[in-house]
Amino acid sequence: MKKTILLVVVLTLVAFVSGAIAAAPPKAATTAPAPAAPAKMEKFSGEVKNVDAMAKSIVVAKEKAEKSFVVTADTKMTKGKEALKFEDLKAGMNVTIEYKKDGDKMIAATIKAAAPKASPKTKK
Repeated sequence: MKKTILLVVVLTLVAFVSGAIAAAPPKAATTAPAPAAPAKMEKFSGEVKNVDAMAKSIVVAKEKAEKSFVVTADTKMTKGKEALKFEDLKAGMNVTIEYKKDGDKMIAATIKAAAPKASPKTKK
């Protein structure tokens, strides 16, 4: 008789535990955080003040504002219709930079150097 009661109690416990496990909501799968919205592109124009080949960065100044930009392998650089290399950027060049902010860094997406203006013809 004791064995029968013990068997009924154990079966009842098993039924309740399995019912509780089946009723528990499934664990959410670990998902990667939702990707952040693409960074908004901004523009800045000015004169190149410094080119740092080691850090692959340039400093551009306009009036009293001065900004430092990181140049990556994805940065598209042009002068007129010609493609430029990072080594072609020199202090004193006028540039327009489209960039996006990544934390405290400004990553240059495009750098457009002003095409040299034709020198004025002198009258003789």
